[in-house]
Amino acid sequence: MATFLYRLGRFAFRRRHFVALLWVALLALASVGAAGAPATGNSSISIPGTEAQKAFDLLEERFPGTRADGATARVVFKAPAGEKITDAGHKATVQQTVEELSEGSEVAGATDPYQGGGVSQDGTVAYTSVSYKVSVLELQESSRDALKGAAGDARDAGLTVEMGGDALLATVPPTGAAEIIGIGVAALALVITFGSLLAAGLPLLTALIGVGIGVSGITALASPLDLSPTTSTLAMMIGLAVGIDYALFVVSRYRAELTEGHGREEAAGRAVGTAGSAVVFAGLTVVIALVGLSVVNIPMLTKMGFAAAGTVVIAVLIALTLIPALLGYAGRKVRPAGEKSKLLGGGRTEKKAQRPNMGTRWASFVLRRPVAVLLLGVVGLGAAAIPAASLELGLTDEGSQPTSTTQRRAYDLLSEGFGPGFNGPLVVVVDAKNSDDPQAGFRQTVDDIEGLEGVVSVSPASPNTAGDTATITVVPDSKPSSLATENLVHDIRDAGADIKADADADVLVTGATAMNIDVSQKLNDALLPYLTLVVGLAFLLLIVVFRSILVPLKAALGFLLSVMAALGAVVAVFQWGWLSGLVGVEETGPVMSMMPIFMVGVVFGLAMDYEVFLVTRMREAYVHGESPSQAVVTGFRYSARVVTAAAVIMMAVFAGFIGSSEPMIKMIGFGLAVAVFFDAFVVRMAIVPAVLALLGKKAWWLPKWLDRFLPNVDVEGEGLRTGTDAGKKGGNPDDDRDLVRV
Repeated sequence: MATFLYRLGRFAFRRRHFVALLWVALLALASVGAAGAPATGNSSISIPGTEAQKAFDLLEERFPGTRADGATARVVFKAPAGEKITDAGHKATVQQTVEELSEGSEVAGATDPYQGGGVSQDGTVAYTSVSYKVSVLELQESSRDALKGAAGDARDAGLTVEMGGDALLATVPPTGAAEIIGIGVAALALVITFGSLLAAGLPLLTALIGVGIGVSGITALASPLDLSPTTSTLAMMIGLAVGIDYALFVVSRYRAELTEGHGREEAAGRAVGTAGSAVVFAGLTVVIALVGLSVVNIPMLTKMGFAAAGTVVIAVLIALTLIPALLGYAGRKVRPAGEKSKLLGGGRTEKKAQRPNMGTRWASFVLRRPVAVLLLGVVGLGAAAIPAASLELGLTDEGSQPTSTTQRRAYDLLSEGFGPGFNGPLVVVVDAKNSDDPQAGFRQTVDDIEGLEGVVSVSPASPNTAGDTATITVVPDSKPSSLATENLVHDIRDAGADIKADADADVLVTGATAMNIDVSQKLNDALLPYLTLVVGLAFLLLIVVFRSILVPLKAALGFLLSVMAALGAVVAVFQWGWLSGLVGVEETGPVMSMMPIFMVGVVFGLAMDYEVFLVTRMREAYVHGESPSQAVVTGFRYSARVVTAAAVIMMAVFAGFIGSSEPMIKMIGFGLAVAVFFDAFVVRMAIVPAVLALLGKKAWWLPKWLDRFLPNVDVEGEGLRTGTDAGKKGGNPDDDRDLVRV
């Protein structure tokens, strides 16, 4: 592999015009596709195999003309202090607003609060439910504008008006200043690492190009592939982080090869052949982790994983081709390692550059005290992981939104006027098609549910025109994300078994709250198989890369430590409320149910990045004759600074998303940033060298039969040392005329 990538790097350097034009054409093509793509698309969420999904499908079949996944909105009205919403003037305003809301072409209907029980007992709060004929992403902006406009007219009349519901969801998550700050921090880290504005700018530029292609492609395919709005945000988050890191490693190795005296084209080839090999395998582990999300069998999560994996593939290809091409354009402006540009204080002597750096000194320290460093790292991560034992899972709702949003204020008004459970009603579907007396089945269902604990109200059964299926709305006495509501859903389903026996009617529970509960359970059930699949495949891959059993095993165990510690931090902040003000968490509650499996996937992929980049350099030194201890020092001498910069960059990119107003994005950004910190600085920088120091030569042990069986991928670039002589020491880095064309 190293030889093939070496040739690819030299080709890209030499044919830089062709390579650059190719990537510009791809960016332009993706941008044109995104610009011409439909602004919205069908985004019906399907959760195969769950009871809630079966109920949704049954509703669409038995209630033709209705759409179970149609967008909905609630407009909540509150009278001024000391007044009632039932006063004549306020009633006229509300009814006028309802009339305006009913006029849209996409509106299926809007309820009258004064006829449908939409007024609170104290008469101060009322609401209207607006249902639409289309799903959230099919909803036109004109319908959203009409919704906001009608609410604005009621506000002008003196009422407090707030809105909730999925109809208000933005089709494209906004990008805030925090993300820009994250990119700025990444740029600063690159400048400090390279000591050159140009060298620092290359990884940032290529990462933005890669993200541009990836996100534009996702936008162009959003409608035909039914992609959710969060997909592009996730792809941007991961694509930007790995895009900068992969380019950073290639550019860093290029500068190191220049320091060795190789010509620039030769240095580009060797950089791609060695660091590029690590990039390929690191990218492959991330892709395995993201594509592996498909085992959960939630289509939305599968699509998110594949889309993000696509951006990672683009990042790898850019690092292997566009980076050497741009290095060719840069010429002498990208200096050998240890030299800075004049603008940033160039002129340091080569003698100073050869002094032991911070990485060398740290590795030497760990080698002297491996047991102490190992114990400190393991105990520290174990302590951070303690809160994970109290992990409670759920899905975010409007109650977790910032209080500055109209959705959160509408949520609070409804809780105030009608009780906390009103924000998450349960929809019970009774299928009595095979029953001799459907009406008896409907009545028994209502009676049995009314007798359950935690129920505030149960609506009368509403049968379809055929009279064989009915819906019943149940309002719990607890908020949607609470454990009490989850228990009520299970109680209703348990009661359905008796109804099935007595009336031969199937009882299914659905609605947003029940769907969230089913999704959480499905994710929990899939976590262990997913972990086994991803870690198992990556373990086999790392055996091929490192030709060792213990090094991949150590890498996997270190990952488990870091991901558990990161989950502990998420629980402490988002569930317990520690430092919640600093992070901007206004409402604590259960951790998003997809967070554990998502963190396992993404963090494992990123953790293996650092493992591959750091340990391949150690493996390279060991293969070339150095002792195990000296190989660790050599790996840190050449890789510690770059891995540190890569981790800081990735943390900055992820931390930028903590400023998002969307709770799910905020939690993902925080969790990934903390996980990168734990994995890069505690596991890879401390625990890994300590374990390698204790293992010595045993770390690189591989059974002979397995050594013969495994393919030789030559990540260390051994073939480059024996097969290429054109750019050996003594060549002029600024003179490429002596290079042998490949």
